[in-house]
Amino acid sequence: MTRINRRLGAAAVAVLAGLVAAPLSAGAQSKEVVVFAAASMKNALDEIAAGWAKASGKPAPKISYAASNTLAKQIEHGAPADLFISADLDWMNFLAGKNLIKPDTRVNLLANRIVLVAPKDSTASVAIAPGFDLAKALAGGKLAMGNVDAVPAGKYGKAALEKLGAWNGVKDSIAQAESVRAALLLVSRGEAPLGVVYQTDAAADPNVKIVGAFPEDTHPPIIYPVAVMKDSTNADAAAFLSYLRGPAARTAFEKQGFTVLVKPSSGS
Repeated sequence: MTRINRRLGAAAVAVLAGLVAAPLSAGAQSKEVVVFAAASMKNALDEIAAGWAKASGKPAPKISYAASNTLAKQIEHGAPADLFISADLDWMNFLAGKNLIKPDTRVNLLANRIVLVAPKDSTASVAIAPGFDLAKALAGGKLAMGNVDAVPAGKYGKAALEKLGAWNGVKDSIAQAESVRAALLLVSRGEAPLGVVYQTDAAADPNVKIVGAFPEDTHPPIIYPVAVMKDSTNADAAAFLSYLRGPAARTAFEKQGFTVLVKPSSGS
């Protein structure tokens, strides 16, 4: 009986081990996709991620939002990401130059515009045109912008103001923020009378209003590229990228004011 009991015990252990191993294996196959995305994408991408999880039955992607330069530097230093969506070409090119992306997965996903915003109850009226007096419109206050040397929205904004001849008049009155959403918050809270943000950011915050749009020929094209990271081993990364190119994602992006650049895919 002792020998039989031992055999039964061993068999039970083997069965239990199999039962435990099976869910772990399934869990490994359904590991959440880690996405590093430009801060300006939050509203649209949160909706898209939830939709993909519901449609696929997979865990919702884990998304980290920050300025594109911050995210690119984190990836450079080993932060684990499956997908990176940048708010400009420069920071994707930065990672590509370090051989950190899968080149065949890279695609230009979206386009955006930069606008001048004010608190919703502001009476500011600004006509954006060559030589316009932005300093006068600030009336001694600060102009909120993303960091003009690193944050894409800040770089675009500085380029536009230089092209329009307004930069020198306001360069000493810039409140530089760590991301475009941080710059938006300064205006939303009334801490800055004006700010330069993306059109999509303005649409996402009911506490601000657009008082002017920068002509698109005053700055480099605002393009959002996406790519799978070279070290990603998550098979769902490609599936989520396909979903980003599909009709459901297109609807969410356009609702937030983005222009979708990719042709529709079968992802949904």
